[in-house]
Amino acid sequence: MSTQTAAPALPFEPLPSLHGSLMANDAEMARCEGKRIGILIVAFNAVTTLSKVLQRITPSVWQNVEEVAVFDDASQDSTYELAVGMKAMRDLPKLHVLHHKKNLGYGGNQKAGYQYFMDKGFDIVVLLHGDGQYAPEILSHLYSPIVRGEASAVFGSRMMMTYGGPLKGGMPLYKYVGNRILTILENRALGLNLTEFHSGYRAYDLHALRRLNLTNMTNDFHFDTEIIIKLHHERFLIKEVPIPTYYGNEICYVNGLKYAQDVARAVYRYKQTCRSVRCFPEFEEFFIHYPLKQSEGSSHLNAIRLVGARQQVLDIACGEGFLARELRKSDNRITGIDVLPQAAETSQLDAYYSADLEQGIAPVVRQLNGERFSRVLLLDVLEHLRQPERILDECHDVLRKDGLLIVSVPNVANITVRAALAFGQFNYRERGILDKTHFRFFTRKTIRRMVESHGYRIVEEKLTVIPLELVLGISPHGIIMRGLNLLLRVLTRLAPGLLGYQILLVAKSIMPEKDRSLPV
Repeated sequence: MSTQTAAPALPFEPLPSLHGSLMANDAEMARCEGKRIGILIVAFNAVTTLSKVLQRITPSVWQNVEEVAVFDDASQDSTYELAVGMKAMRDLPKLHVLHHKKNLGYGGNQKAGYQYFMDKGFDIVVLLHGDGQYAPEILSHLYSPIVRGEASAVFGSRMMMTYGGPLKGGMPLYKYVGNRILTILENRALGLNLTEFHSGYRAYDLHALRRLNLTNMTNDFHFDTEIIIKLHHERFLIKEVPIPTYYGNEICYVNGLKYAQDVARAVYRYKQTCRSVRCFPEFEEFFIHYPLKQSEGSSHLNAIRLVGARQQVLDIACGEGFLARELRKSDNRITGIDVLPQAAETSQLDAYYSADLEQGIAPVVRQLNGERFSRVLLLDVLEHLRQPERILDECHDVLRKDGLLIVSVPNVANITVRAALAFGQFNYRERGILDKTHFRFFTRKTIRRMVESHGYRIVEEKLTVIPLELVLGISPHGIIMRGLNLLLRVLTRLAPGLLGYQILLVAKSIMPEKDRSLPV
């Protein structure tokens, strides 16, 4: 646990413009309140600036932080030797110096530093640059909101006018314009309201960072953007504080045009991953292999309407429980079955049973002890089973006499498959009609025949539309997508067997009660 100690033998030499009133409440803001706080200084070729950066850290901050770690990213000058010399000559026990033999990149150096502090059990880390571009004099302003529990991440913003704004601080006009344009676009795409996305002066609650997967994130400069995206996705509270703008003689290693392209690509890749269009590795934890299809005429939207309200629902192959979340909005009670040990959306389910559906649901039927349901869902299930007939037979034992069985399967006669066959192609994919996990394929006739031959009467049939929102990677709620979807729904009604993407059947059990294999 960090305790206050005497200030180190390092003269405090702030910039004249950052002295006086700014330091008046530093002692109070710098208090660690029992938190283990680390300062991560990322450095590359910083031999001319690093000593000044260390001397600009206030005595109160030195007293309250537990460690100041300089991570030298394989500098080509004497940055590492300078830092080691300062530690020895100035007697700075809190200063630790680490040297990468191979350059990890701006993002890679941060990842190494955060992991270093997480492994040591720290609570808070502040990112500071070794080139002096960000003011060490106000380090306490960055971490104090986290100490007080007001935020999980604090970003310094040069766009806030407390210190006169970015242009007064010497930010080149082209950089200012580029920064503002990128920030506006990112805010709009991500639903945020930050004044600046591109400041490298930041503090993080390490308990929040531990919940983020940093492994596949970029090692380049847009790492800062990716980490904002992940913090926002996980609903961590982000706070901004004003910081002064300073542009000196430091060398800028950022290619502005490439950086802007990388930032735009990061946002695009995140949105595509979240929409389950494609899984990009840096955001892979947000990818849902079988997402809910939300466009009008989709199987999930049809199923939600067919279930109705205030029903007892058995969702077989419920996955993580995302459909259950929608069904609960209509006061339905949902029991889920899937192979997963537990569903992510457990709170949306009234009960959950883990079962290997390939072996049927007989063990679950016995655990249900005679309970029956008004709606039984087999959505996108039968095509994954070698013997789908077994589960159809067992559904009689959980379906009420007046209940409905709702089944959906892909339509292998869809135009996309027919077109591929015309060119001699029948290639399995990660998802879709030719999903590589599909064992069985159905047309309208074959699925109807299977369902009817196992004791059901089909009372309704629907053909769903091709999920263009997943194919094109755009929101199903935009005006363009709604227009395309409307056109596709009309065409699908005219040629259901050709354009239908999934076959949705609603059926009732016609098997006499005495013939059902009641659970024992």
